[in-house]
Amino acid sequence: MRIATWNVNSLRSRIDRVEALLDRHEIDVLALQETKAREDQLPLMGLEARGYDVAAVGVDQWNGVALISRVGLDDVEVGFPGMPGWGDPVAPEARAIGAICGGVRIWSLYVPNGRKPGDPHYVYKLDWLARLRDAARAWRDTPTALVGDWNICPTDDDVFDVTRFLTSTHVTPPERAAFQAFLDDGWLEVTRAHAPGFTYWDYYRQRFERDRGLKIDFVVATPALAERVTGAFIDREERAGQGASDHAPVVVDLEGRADAT
Repeated sequence: MRIATWNVNSLRSRIDRVEALLDRHEIDVLALQETKAREDQLPLMGLEARGYDVAAVGVDQWNGVALISRVGLDDVEVGFPGMPGWGDPVAPEARAIGAICGGVRIWSLYVPNGRKPGDPHYVYKLDWLARLRDAARAWRDTPTALVGDWNICPTDDDVFDVTRFLTSTHVTPPERAAFQAFLDDGWLEVTRAHAPGFTYWDYYRQRFERDRGLKIDFVVATPALAERVTGAFIDREERAGQGASDHAPVVVDLEGRADAT
């Protein structure tokens, strides 16, 4: 089975790229982040014609996550237990959706950015990660993957120049500790060994062309699932050219294949 995660930065704007990605790599399950649309606004006809089911949650212009699967889409959950909210009034955002796809529970996650250290959104980010960790303890004994845009660079090697980020989010000790906490709980990040390199390059001053990026998109798996991983790669070509998202898809291969349900 082949799964992938991609911060698409607007599914409506890049539906042609999503369809081409699915075709090019024969992806069974694609987790998307920053879909930036309500479910009723999504252009799904091409996906459905290809045999994919879609589960999505989102609002106009902001956030939004989705799962696109051709190997089943069962027991869909919008948000995880205890997920904190944001805004005025405080309410859960469209940042997490999970489902069982081909016998694997996959969560598409869009971790809050944090904005800057000390900002209320930074506090929200750390709380969001802590609540996710709490919820994830119930999933550790089953094949489960927490995939998506984590908005964290766990190591200095995940930043093109860490000295440029000394006063920024993504590299602060509390954020890195929050990511490490999942590994301490027994979860395994399964892409790094197979797919070195960055997954995000902003649009500023030809960052992609100069490979001045960040590695912030990850697949964090339970041991039962991690032992099935046979390979992974970053589709850097998808970041190139006109109309590209600022993230590249990350693709993971799992031993065995589930039939569609």
